[in-house]
Amino acid sequence: MPVTVELDTACAEAVDLARAAAVRRAGVFGVGEHRGVTADGVRVATHYFAVDHPAYPGWNWAVTVARASRGRVVTVNEVTMVPSDGALLAAPWVPWADRISGGDITPGALLPTPADDVRLEPGYTGGEDASDPDPAESSQIRAVVAELGLGRERVLSPVGRDLAAERWISGDGGPDNPMTQQAPALCETCGYFLPLQGRLGEVFGVCANEFSPSDGRVISRDHGCGGHSDVGEPRRGVDLGQPMWDTITTDEFLFD
Repeated sequence: MPVTVELDTACAEAVDLARAAAVRRAGVFGVGEHRGVTADGVRVATHYFAVDHPAYPGWNWAVTVARASRGRVVTVNEVTMVPSDGALLAAPWVPWADRISGGDITPGALLPTPADDVRLEPGYTGGEDASDPDPAESSQIRAVVAELGLGRERVLSPVGRDLAAERWISGDGGPDNPMTQQAPALCETCGYFLPLQGRLGEVFGVCANEFSPSDGRVISRDHGCGGHSDVGEPRRGVDLGQPMWDTITTDEFLFD
């Protein structure tokens, strides 16, 4: 039968000593919460602390402490990093297309566009002029432009345009936010409002006010902020200056 070793009280209470040793050993890896203590032998115990570093999820600092027979002073025997259950297993695989989200493109990173991306369509069949009054003539023009390499190979499809409009209208540049609710007027009446071209220009534009938090960003026509061009400077009152003849104060010695 296995022999159960009793946890030494002094070793179990030496949490601060063990943490200090782990901190000295950890450096920039950091030491997290205390995760427990186990008895390794007679008057020998190991304290476990979480590794406070994103590169080592599930790992622990193991600090072994001990004390001599009939001794009261607990000393540190060893400090090492050990994995807990499941720490060495890879995380569940998530396809790359499902991991990427808005704003993940960083300098130098490339984001391939799928050939069947519903947000795009061929430039010679779609775009802002896809529904011209004379579709046959427009189709010929787009075909010639594409053949000569003078146009874009792919343009925004109606699906892509609608997705962008929904994303922009529900974002910070849309109408449903505290900035718009407290604005003196809407962006469509502001001199700093630059409308977009095409169908998106019917709803959106770009702010050109350097003092606005929306400067250089897409905003809706019914967005607003405190930097509206019609907000004038407050008028200052007329400075009356000092009176030419003092008729307010009294001379205390006038009637002495």
